[in-house]
Amino acid sequence: MGLKDKLHKLKLKYKDKKMAPAFNAIHTFLYLPNETTHSGAHVRAADDLKRTMNTVIMALVPCLIFGMFNAGYQHHLAAGEIKAVTDGFFSSGFWSLDNFKVGLWKVLPLVIVSYGVGLAVEILFAVIKKHEVEEGYLVTGMLVPLIVPIDTPLWMLAVAVIFGVVIGKEVFGGTGMNILNPALTIRAFLFFAYPTWMSGDKVWVHGAVERANEIAGGAQLDAMSGETVLGSLAQGKELTYSVSDMFLGFIPGSVGETSAVLILLAGLFLIFTKIGSWRIMLSAVLGALAMGLIFNGVVNAGWISEGSKFYSLMSTEFWHHLIIGGFAFGVVFMATDPVTASQTNKGKWYYGFLIGFISILIRVFNPAYPEGVMLAILLMNVFAPTIDHYVVQGNIKKRMKRLKLKTT
Repeated sequence: MGLKDKLHKLKLKYKDKKMAPAFNAIHTFLYLPNETTHSGAHVRAADDLKRTMNTVIMALVPCLIFGMFNAGYQHHLAAGEIKAVTDGFFSSGFWSLDNFKVGLWKVLPLVIVSYGVGLAVEILFAVIKKHEVEEGYLVTGMLVPLIVPIDTPLWMLAVAVIFGVVIGKEVFGGTGMNILNPALTIRAFLFFAYPTWMSGDKVWVHGAVERANEIAGGAQLDAMSGETVLGSLAQGKELTYSVSDMFLGFIPGSVGETSAVLILLAGLFLIFTKIGSWRIMLSAVLGALAMGLIFNGVVNAGWISEGSKFYSLMSTEFWHHLIIGGFAFGVVFMATDPVTASQTNKGKWYYGFLIGFISILIRVFNPAYPEGVMLAILLMNVFAPTIDHYVVQGNIKKRMKRLKLKTT
């Protein structure tokens, strides 16, 4: 008897026990359910919830691995131990084992805490409510470490995950019932509860104090840090990174958000597998470009002075907004969440466009937090049902009008 058969036998044995949902969660995580239908007509397809979640995780893995290398690269670069890469993805200085070790040392604990705490809460609610554990947190658990600053304390992340899973998901009934994206709910909790950690004006450097003291020749320094691209622009400074660096991802930022090229490939993969909505992605990009063009027009018209605190981000090339910050990552992986996004095809166009438009609006007019995609997506999560309602009502009115014309 193989391991699968033994687990299935134990599953049947403890079917009516209190901890059955927890055991079933482990069983279905490792294997497909052994339950088959014996009567009635049923649609048979390969795209169940687990495969859908696994497909999104496959799209996230390249961003995770690149983020680990980039974390080590930014650390060694800030410490003055290496020079900036000049040959992009083919740079041996970037893909060195030392960079990966440093990134792995900091990113892996975030992944473990995210999954450990989140799944524990999921199983706890499954036991209390006596229902099966859904696979919905598989993607959320991977998203969370990729959208938080790499130096986020583990206890802080654990508290945020508990809040996000309970308030953002379980109180609405669990997977498929939530109105807010759980990963962004966790990020929003961190932003409002611990704003100094989420401001984006610091770049994490492993062993910063010790290394800074060594570089300073024994002088006691408190830290060694820098700013993200958006943090620098929000403070009125000039852009110091090339377009190629921003597009490829050799810039500071949260773990998964830096490489626009990998996010673009992930988006195409999700569209090809019919997991992500191309309508939402495309309309969000159009909305961001529209808002960026408006701000560039305001600057070119001379309606805002160069000394204004909004001038730097307003004067940024409108298309640069697509490759800096978390805009691309948010649009591809979170705006397209099939549970919290608009369900109608026309509604997806409105939904995505407003996300892009509002993202850049918040980014420019909120210098204290120069990243708006999180708040824009959460805001549109709330209004997605309203958008769908008016789209459906509009279709009903058109059909009623055509019916009246035919009857007359």
